[in-house]
Amino acid sequence: MDKLEITYLLNSGFFVRLGDVGIVFDDYQDPTGAVDAALPELSELYIFASHAHFDHFNPAIRRYEGNAKYFFLSSDIRLLPAAKQMPESKTIWLDTYDSYEDNGICVTSYDSTDAGTSFLVEKNGWRIFHAGDFNWWHWEGDTEENNGFARNGFKKQMKRLEGLEADVAFFPVDGRLGAAQPYGAKEFCARTETKALVTMHSVGYPRWKPSDDFFLPGKEIPVWSPVESGERRLLIPGGGFTE
Repeated sequence: MDKLEITYLLNSGFFVRLGDVGIVFDDYQDPTGAVDAALPELSELYIFASHAHFDHFNPAIRRYEGNAKYFFLSSDIRLLPAAKQMPESKTIWLDTYDSYEDNGICVTSYDSTDAGTSFLVEKNGWRIFHAGDFNWWHWEGDTEENNGFARNGFKKQMKRLEGLEADVAFFPVDGRLGAAQPYGAKEFCARTETKALVTMHSVGYPRWKPSDDFFLPGKEIPVWSPVESGERRLLIPGGGFTE
């Protein structure tokens, strides 16, 4: 199994390398040009966008048309005028709970508690989960009714994800949520079989660290919380993150 190399782009954007295979998630911005710099070394490139929000889908990803095998896009993006710019022959539109398997890649989509989908990607022996905007969105100052609705929606979707196995999960730990910042990730790690966690969707906030009681006993896993575009880590099978 190849080592898995992860480069932080921005917000929820990440570039994952498995040897000469590249997987790009939610490339809203790539200030350090990490993806472009790697293109000559890649034999396969797959581009994902979890939903239509501007900080997750940028139609400029079409510039990879000549390199990408497929663009996997959440179906809500089709409602945007910019969706017409995407190459029809290479674009796979995914609704929630869809699946696609071809040419050595398997993709399963799940629901979100905000917009669009989340993804489980299986490639080269790795299982990679990207949550998109799926999270427990508990906002300080919001009404008890709204926060109750958010909690129930999150827990309903977690029933679908119960026992999910992933070598690494990209999951929001959003600083705007204040004390509720880790709620979603904590529940996700407790109820799935995730081996490593990468936090996202917290631009402008300090590097997050899990509290002593974040993990259930015996379920501690490596955590990486990037803050600067271009930060890079290796995830070693059965190990942790190394620079």
